[in-house]
Formats: sequence, structure tokens, C-alpha cells
Amino acid sequence: MAENTDAYPLLVKHSSAHKGGWHAAIFIIWVEFAERFAYYGLSGNLITYLTNALHQPNTAAAINVNTWTGVSSLFPLLGGFVADSYLGRFNTIVASSLIYLVGIILLILSVSAVKNATLFFVGLYVISIGDGGYMPCVQTFAANQFDDGSPEERNAKSSFFNWWYLSTVAGGLLATFLLIYLQDNVGWATGLGVPAVVLVLALAMFLLGKNRYRKEGPTGSPFTRMAQVFTAAIRKWRVKTTREPHTYRYGEEEEDDESQLQSSQPNSHSIAHTNEFRFLDKAMIIDDLDASSKTRNPWTLCSVNQVEEVKLVLRLIPIWLSCLMFSVVTAQLHTFMTKQGSTMVRSIGPHFQIPPASLQGVVGVIILIAVPIYDRVFVPFARKLTGHPSGITVLQRIGIGLFLSVLNMVVAALAEAKRVSIARENNLLDKPKAIIPMSIWWMLPQYFIYGASDALTVVGLQELFYDQVPETMRSLGAASYLSLLGVGSFASNVVITVVQQISSRAGEEWLGDNLNRAHLDSFYLVLAGLSAVSLCVYIWLAKKFMYKNLKNINATGQSL
Repeated sequence: MAENTDAYPLLVKHSSAHKGGWHAAIFIIWVEFAERFAYYGLSGNLITYLTNALHQPNTAAAINVNTWTGVSSLFPLLGGFVADSYLGRFNTIVASSLIYLVGIILLILSVSAVKNATLFFVGLYVISIGDGGYMPCVQTFAANQFDDGSPEERNAKSSFFNWWYLSTVAGGLLATFLLIYLQDNVGWATGLGVPAVVLVLALAMFLLGKNRYRKEGPTGSPFTRMAQVFTAAIRKWRVKTTREPHTYRYGEEEEDDESQLQSSQPNSHSIAHTNEFRFLDKAMIIDDLDASSKTRNPWTLCSVNQVEEVKLVLRLIPIWLSCLMFSVVTAQLHTFMTKQGSTMVRSIGPHFQIPPASLQGVVGVIILIAVPIYDRVFVPFARKLTGHPSGITVLQRIGIGLFLSVLNMVVAALAEAKRVSIARENNLLDKPKAIIPMSIWWMLPQYFIYGASDALTVVGLQELFYDQVPETMRSLGAASYLSLLGVGSFASNVVITVVQQISSRAGEEWLGDNLNRAHLDSFYLVLAGLSAVSLCVYIWLAKKFMYKNLKNINATGQSL
């Protein structure tokens, strides 16, 4: 199969077939760039503000950062529900962007007057609410600009996820280098004021393109549709055969309410019946009560499509759980790794010091390099070997990324062991504020590896949770992927607490305020071990995973 160069945004001006896709999505990309610019500019350096300005201990600050990150990643579940059920994605994006701006303004007020901790945390969690409505909708809204009925736009959408992620990384990368520098060297009011201005400009750009967008209205509560399937299946758990042989309700044979739901979604498709989770098929059986009723009761009789939608969700839950440790590893970048960097030599020339949090920008640089290489070099090469349109399956892509996250923790442990040994050689173990005569560049390998891991895993998860959920639940699908990061942050808090309790009982805290006397290297090895176990579970699940089968495009199930 020849490579479809029209799939890339850089070539959008040469393609008329994709005008409805890329020409609309480009306007949406700007608002994503601005939000990530603001978010990473805050989250990447938050632990510095909590420890230096609010004087919180390292462990307490790390837990506060993880808690805020976790809450910010869980709110999208509510935001996705509101978008799918009531407001629609376009209206939700606009409303949540305004809420986000209010949160930024509260933060600016809290840092520019009196270091008001209460107002600061209120602002943080107002941002979480805004992020919760924004994050599950914006990528899904952009991806929906591509018509699944067109093979060219379907291929363009596959490439879109790579380029979309590049825009988020570019926003985060610029924030890591620019905003964190402003926060550390000019002031936090300036470091927060700049993203506020960028958010206003991006929202204006988003609204400018509103006449180009394919907009979909709310489809009703997806949770209600799922509850109907479980209720009907439980009610009929003893029923073995249908009252009317071969009569199941799907496609054109469904009742008006079901067909109207399908027709209201321009990109929706019927899902082929599968034998997985067969207990749910009971919900489709027509018993005596159904046969005697003049109208279909959705709480006693469900369509094939409705049942298969629930199966899609159930298939993703084990994959979601097996990827949690990746998020736990991610949480270390903006907590303990940032504090490590603050103890090392960060000079470039006689007058410039690298802010410790800015090293996270290396991750963005690696992603900016890795994603185009993956999309333009690896995929065409792998496609010739495997015959798969994407070179390798999305689950294989995620699996490679998870393996690299294990390797990342091992390398991080080795670098930390080296840092502590140098501190010991220079009699600095009991001087936690002293600068260890070791360059911060020793930490580059772990950031390089994480960048490659992130480029593979995150884009893969985004694509998986977009493609493998029902069309009517795609906002919630995006929220589910984002909630993985949130629950991973909470899981990181649990691991930190357990490690602290166990190590304290042994008489030596692994995660104390004095990093020279702490045992971060051992902590990282624990994370590597847990990640390795999770990877094994993931591989087992991925081999059994059944991809969504859409009847009208003759898709076939694929396995890892």
C-alpha cells in the first residue's frame, strides 16, 4: 500500500479531499496548544512553588501535586458525560475554556499579592474543572471533523493522532522552557499571565473557525444505555432461547428511538455481533413479555448494537488497568526528578542556570523528533513487512512504550545511585541544600527514554480509546484515557505512602526531605518492578483483545 501523503497537515493545501478534516481541525489545534501551554507551565513547576513559596515538605508537596494532577484527570469523566448527554462538544469546549481562564486569574491574584495559599488552591481546582470539560471534548471534536465514510479521510485521521499529539507536546515544550524560566527568574505573576493571554487568543481562533466545523449534538446519557443492557440481561438470566427465532434487534430492524440515535450521528456505524461476554446477549432475547408488548421497553429488550457498545467498554477496562503503572512513572517527572535536578550543577556558561523543571522539556524535544519519524519512516517501513495499515497494531505500539517505561525507571535508579555516591565522596550527605558536583545532564538518558515511551504509549492510548469506544461515547472514551493519568497520580501517592511507612519502620526513610540520605534509587527500582509485572499482564490481555468490528466497512477483528 502506498503511503498517503495527503494525510499530513503540512500538505493540507494540496488536498481538496480533506478540506472538511484538516481545514477544520487546524483551528481546533490552536486551542489545544494554548491549553497545554498553560497546563504544563503550571504543573511542570508546581512542586517548586509549593516547596519554596509555600514551604511545604518534599513528600507533602509531591502528594499535593499528584492529587491535583489526579483530580484534573478525573474531572474529564464528568465533562465527557455532560458533553455527550447535554451540551454537545462545541459548547462544552467554549464553556470550559472560560472556566479555565477564571482559574488562571485566581492564581495570578494569589501569587501577586500575598502568597495566599487558600486562593492558590482554589484557583488550581477551578482550573481542574475547566480542564475536565475541555480535555475529553477537544481531541474528539477535532477527530470528528474527518469523515469515516471516506477512505482517504479515515487514513488521514489515523495520522491525525500523531500530529495532534505533536501540537500538545509543542505547547508543553514551549511552556517548559519559557514559562518555567519566567516563574523562577521574573516572577510567578508573569509566568501565569503569559498563558492567560495565549488562552484568550486561542479561544478567539477557535471561535473564528466555528462555521467550518462538523458539529454533533448531545446523544443522551451513555450510562443510561449501558444500565439498560445490564438490567435487561440480569432480568433474563434464566431465559435460554428467543421467543421469535433469529430475531435480534439491530440496524434497520431496530425501533425508531434506536434508529434515530444512529441517524443523528453522521459517522456512526453498526457493530457486528461477537461471542465475547455472552451473558450480555440475554438482553437481546425476546421473551413472552417482549413479544406481547406493542412497544419496546429499553429496560427489558436491547438491540445488538447497544449490547455490543457495552462489550466495547468492558474490553477496554482490563487494558486501562494494566497501563496504570505507566502513569505512576509519569508522575515522577514533575515531582522527585525535579527535586533531584535542583541538587545538581545546572550552569550553562557563567550567568545562566537551567531551572530544574525545564529538563522536562527534553521529553518534548524527543517527542517532537520521534513522532514524525514514527509516522513518516517507521510506519511505511513496517507496513511493507506486516501489511498492517498502521505498520503495527495500536496495542503493539502501546506495549513497546510500556517496556520503555520499565527501562526508564532502571536508568533513573542508576543515575540517582551515582548522584548519591558523588555526594558521599564529597561529604555532602548531610547538606541537603548543597549543590552536588555532578552535572544535571546525567539525567538526560532517563528523559530521552521517557520521551520515546511517551510518544508510543500516549498516542497509542489516545487512538485506542477513540476508535474502540462507541461513537456516542467518544467524549467519555477520551475522558477514560485521561482518567488513567489521574488514577496513576493517586496510585503514585499510594506507593509513596506505603514506601514511606515501610521504610520508616525499618529506621530509614526512602523519601525524606534530605535526598542525599533518601533512597530514591531503591524507590525507582520498586517502580520498575511493579511496571514489569504490569507489562506482563498487559501483554497477556493484548493477545486476547478483540478489536471493534464494524459491519458496514467489513472490518475484521485483529489481535496483537
